[in-house]
Amino acid sequence: MFNQMSYVEASKLYEEYLESESNPSLKTITNIADTYYHLNDMRKALTWYQKLYDMQGQSLSDTYMLRYTQALRSVRDYDKANQITKEYLKNKGDNEQIKHFASNQKYLDSLSKRSPLYDLRNLEINSPNSDFGAAFFGNQLVYSSSKQGADSDSKIYSWNQQPFLGMYVADRNISDGALINEQLFLKEINSNYHDATITFAPDLKTFYYTTNTLKGNRLKNDKKGTNNFQIIKAWLEGDKVVKTEKMFFNSLDYSVGHPCLSPDGKWLFFVSDMPGGYGETDIYVAEVFPDGKINTPVNVGPTINTIGREMFPFYSNGVLYFSSDGHYGFGGLDILESKHDGKNFSEPKNLGEPANSNKDDFAFIIDSESKFGYLSSNRDTGKGDDDIYYFTKKKPECFQIVQGKVISVKEKEGLSGATIKVFDAFGDLKNEIPTRPDGTFEFQLPCDHTYKINASKPEYSTQEKELTTLGKDGDIHKVDFELSKLEDFVVKDNGNEKIDINPIFFNYDKWDITPQAAAELDKVVYVLQNFPKVKIRIESHTDSRGKDLYNLKLSDNRAKSTQAYILSKGISSDRIESAVGFGETRLKNRCSNGVKCSEEEHYVNRRSDFIIVEK
Repeated sequence: MFNQMSYVEASKLYEEYLESESNPSLKTITNIADTYYHLNDMRKALTWYQKLYDMQGQSLSDTYMLRYTQALRSVRDYDKANQITKEYLKNKGDNEQIKHFASNQKYLDSLSKRSPLYDLRNLEINSPNSDFGAAFFGNQLVYSSSKQGADSDSKIYSWNQQPFLGMYVADRNISDGALINEQLFLKEINSNYHDATITFAPDLKTFYYTTNTLKGNRLKNDKKGTNNFQIIKAWLEGDKVVKTEKMFFNSLDYSVGHPCLSPDGKWLFFVSDMPGGYGETDIYVAEVFPDGKINTPVNVGPTINTIGREMFPFYSNGVLYFSSDGHYGFGGLDILESKHDGKNFSEPKNLGEPANSNKDDFAFIIDSESKFGYLSSNRDTGKGDDDIYYFTKKKPECFQIVQGKVISVKEKEGLSGATIKVFDAFGDLKNEIPTRPDGTFEFQLPCDHTYKINASKPEYSTQEKELTTLGKDGDIHKVDFELSKLEDFVVKDNGNEKIDINPIFFNYDKWDITPQAAAELDKVVYVLQNFPKVKIRIESHTDSRGKDLYNLKLSDNRAKSTQAYILSKGISSDRIESAVGFGETRLKNRCSNGVKCSEEEHYVNRRSDFIIVEK
C-alpha cells in the first residue's frame, strides 16, 4: 500500500502491525513517518520522525532532517526545530547555510514586529475535501477541487481517499472576493483522474494545465509503477477546446506540473522532480517564443530551489511567488517572494503571518496592482482539507535599518551596555535598546521621518545625532558614537580636580569673552552637559604686574563674566558653586611684586580654574 501511495490504507495497516511489534525496523519507522507526512498529519508524523532522530541523531539524511524539523515546526515547536537545525548545519560545516539560516531567522523576527500586510478570509465555496490552486481567467477564477459530485462516476484517489481533482470555474465578486456560480470548467478536458493547476495566456485563447500521464483513458506508469504528472497545452475557441498538445519535456519517468505563465506570456514556469535538480521538487522556467514554441526548460537555481519542495510558482510585476518547505519558515509549505532584476532572483523573503501558518500555504496569486488575490492552505481554521482564501494586501510599510557602534574616546573600544534612545520630532521616546558586548547595535525605523538618536552610559558622556530616514525600504544607515569618561577631561592640581582646558585669554583691561575664550569655555559646558552630577567653582587669577587691588577686581570681573557665559548655555546656576577672582594672591611661582620674571613665568600665573567640587 505504501509503494502504491495508498497512504490512508497504509497508515491503518502500519498501526495494526505496530501494535504487536515491539522492535520495528528502521524501514518500518521511516515508512509510517512518511505515510503521515504525505497525508499532512504532521503531529503523527512527528512521533515517528522523533523515533528516527532518536535512533540516528545528526546522521539523518538531509531530506529526513528537513522532514523532522518541518514536523516540529508544524506543531509550533520552533525552538527545538531551530536548535536541531543549528546543530545540523554546524556539524556539516556549511557556513553559507548557517549564514542563510541566521539571516532568515532575523528576518522572521523583524516580520513579527510589523503589522501584517495580508487580511485573509475563507471562502464559502470551499468543501470538506481539497479546494486549491486558483487562477485568474479574465473576471472569473478557475480552481481545482476534489469535492463530491464533480462526476457521478468519479474514482477515488487512494493517496487520500478523496475523489480525483477536477477544475471549476466561478464568477468573482469584486467587493469581497467571493466565488459564485461555480460549474465544471470545460468538461471535455476533464479526465477520470487529476486535472488541476491551470494558467492562461494573456489573450485567454491558450492555457496550460496539469494532469496524470495517460494512454487513452488509462494511467500510464513508469517502470516502478508510479504514475507521474504531465503538462498539457490547450487552445480555446469561444468556450470549446479545439486542440491539445503534450509538452515535449513531459516524461514517464518524472512529473511536471503547476504551470504558470508570466503576465506577458513570454515565460512558462513549472515544477518538476526531474533528475539534476536540487531537491524533491524544483521550479523550472522555459521561454515561450512568439510563435508559441517553447525553449528548453532551465532550473531557476539554488537561490530559489532547496533540498525540499519548491512548488506553485506565480510570477507578477517582476516578483516570483512560490511555496517551499526548505527555506526555514513557519512549518509545512510557506509562501515566499523573490524579485527578479532581469538577470538574477533575489534571496526569497517569507510573506509572514497570516499569509503563512504552521501548515501548508501555497498557490498564491495576486492581481496586477498587488491589492488582492487568493492563496490556498490546509491550516487548522479551514473547512476541511485544502481551502482557498481570499486576501487583500496593504501597502507595504517602509522600514530602514540603523546600525552603529558606541566606543570610548580614549581607549577606542566598544562599550557594552550603553543605552541607545530614539526620539521622534516631538521628542517622544520611540525606542530604547542596549548595545551588544562589542558595543554594536541595530534597530529599524519607519521611512520618511526625522529622529534624534542618543547614546549614553553611566559615568560616560552622552552624545546625540540627528537622522532622517529618506530612501527606500531596507536602506541601511550607519550611526556611530564616541563617549568619554569624566576622567578624560580632568587633571589634578595641588589636590584639586580641575576641568582640563587651555588657558583663557582676555583683552587688556577687559573681561569680555573672546572667541578663543568661548572655544575653551565650551569644553567646560560640554562636561557640565554630559555629566549632570558635576558641580564646579570658578577661580580666576592674574600675574603680579599691576596694582594688587586692580588685579583683584579685574580677575573677579573675569570670573563673573566666565560664569555668565556658561549659564547662557543653559547650565543651571546651582551647578556653579562660586565664581571668584583672586587677583595675584595665589601665584604659582616666585614672580611676586618686584621680582623680575620672563613673560613665560608670568603666563603661568594668568589662569582660570574650573575646580570640581562634586561629581
